Amino acid sequence: MTSSKILNAVIPLVADLAQELPERERLRRLLAALRTLLPADAVALLRLNGEWLEPVAIDGLVPDTLGRRFKVAEHPRLAQLLAAGQAMRFAPDSPLPDPYDGLITTPGELHVHDCMGCVLQTGGLAWGLLTLDALEPDRFADDNALELLQAFSNLAAATVATAERVQQLSQAARSASAPAPRSPGADRSRQILGTSPAIRQLQSSIALVAASDLCVLITGETGTGKELVAQAVHAQSPRAAQPLVSINCAALPDNLVESELFGHVRGAFTGAVSERRGKFEQAQHGTLFLDEVGELSLSVQAKLLRVLQSGQLQRLGSDREHQVDVRVIAATNRDLAAEVQAGRMRADFYHRLCVYPVVVPPLRARDSDTLVLAGCFLEENRARLQLGGLRLDAAAQAALLRYPWPGNVRELEHCISRAVLKALSRTLGQRKDSSKPRMLSIGEEDLWDGAAAAPLPPGQQATGLIAPLPAADVAEGPAASAETLGLRAQVERYERQLLSASLARHHGNWAAAARELQLDRANLQRLAKRLGVER
Repeated sequence: MTSSKILNAVIPLVADLAQELPERERLRRLLAALRTLLPADAVALLRLNGEWLEPVAIDGLVPDTLGRRFKVAEHPRLAQLLAAGQAMRFAPDSPLPDPYDGLITTPGELHVHDCMGCVLQTGGLAWGLLTLDALEPDRFADDNALELLQAFSNLAAATVATAERVQQLSQAARSASAPAPRSPGADRSRQILGTSPAIRQLQSSIALVAASDLCVLITGETGTGKELVAQAVHAQSPRAAQPLVSINCAALPDNLVESELFGHVRGAFTGAVSERRGKFEQAQHGTLFLDEVGELSLSVQAKLLRVLQSGQLQRLGSDREHQVDVRVIAATNRDLAAEVQAGRMRADFYHRLCVYPVVVPPLRARDSDTLVLAGCFLEENRARLQLGGLRLDAAAQAALLRYPWPGNVRELEHCISRAVLKALSRTLGQRKDSSKPRMLSIGEEDLWDGAAAAPLPPGQQATGLIAPLPAADVAEGPAASAETLGLRAQVERYERQLLSASLARHHGNWAAAARELQLDRANLQRLAKRLGVER
């Protein structure tokens, strides 16, 4: 019986290995096959990246889980699974906190009561984990459960190895000489998160231009993450092992900018007591990032023309020529073409910078990436405040999706940090045992304090927003609380909004919407009928 169950799950996946499938779809099929074998409420595939475990595929968990990063040292269950090296199950009464408490999509339950997992190994090394969770005790009590999971993990390892090999070949085709990109998770620096079409297009542009030495001009609204894009271009380039030097052009006084960029010799000006290299020389063989480049004065722009064209510069006070080999990346939230027309930017300077333009999309054009990013910020706050867990209730998730985010990702980060502090202050003194980490639920009142959403800046349109709530839901008001709606009504409202938005994005295509929402098509249609959502 066990062999036949494994065979039925394995046959479609073996066929998948021979197909050219997107990594996301390949991994989604992997988790779907696992749930046919074992009765889990939620499954997750996590990649080990240094001391962090990063979710790459989930099923049965809230969307913001994809934005979370779990530090192994802070999650004893995940640490034990990695140390075990094989499939293992935790006792239902285990006192160890579960990292998915409050994250399973089944409403009404916060705590996981049955948990098992297995290490995936590729090339003899731990690649990551497969985890299964259930809200009922003894769901995995079957004697064959561990055997099934261990057998399945071998195929899962082959699947992820295939996906990674395809990705490596694609990268090698783009640049045979480029080293493997430095992993942002290893040093815990921020990375570009999201799966929306706008972000996938941005990542494709980064991968394409990174292999070259072209100047890159990154444009986008404030708070969209232009510096992260610059870091990603450098990390995926052949210069990744060399320095990335950043300078904020808006903070440079005109009388010091030449010294900062080109350096100076002793006695070049009052206070120049020694020779000093400028930013260009500090970035030799690497990358120089000129942030807020639109703030440079016309005189400074003229001084930069020669080094951008030929790599030649002179230190302030010196007649000696220096040759530098530097890749320049610039960023601005201004419309530089309009600045040229207005006479505030030199046309020749603009065209030297804008060899390859990269536009960073605003958050309102990235659909449900908002929840993925919120999950990242929630996990950061959980670790900083040493909490047992943080979750967004249904009303808070719907509110985040409705809001247009004129301040983009930076505004979202600050909003989540404020909400966590408000929720924490509300629970202070409620628990006698303050030594144990607590689970906090973030509500809509924590996000906004009842204030109306801020309008977009003039001239901006809220394109790409999640579809508005149906009329019946709008009548209830965006600030409706659990006392007025009840938990079930809030969950249904959120489900209705996500379903309607997905169908709208895919022009009524049920199959495409089902893939995006990680649901079976028939189940999705039954859910839509129950919620009163039409094509």
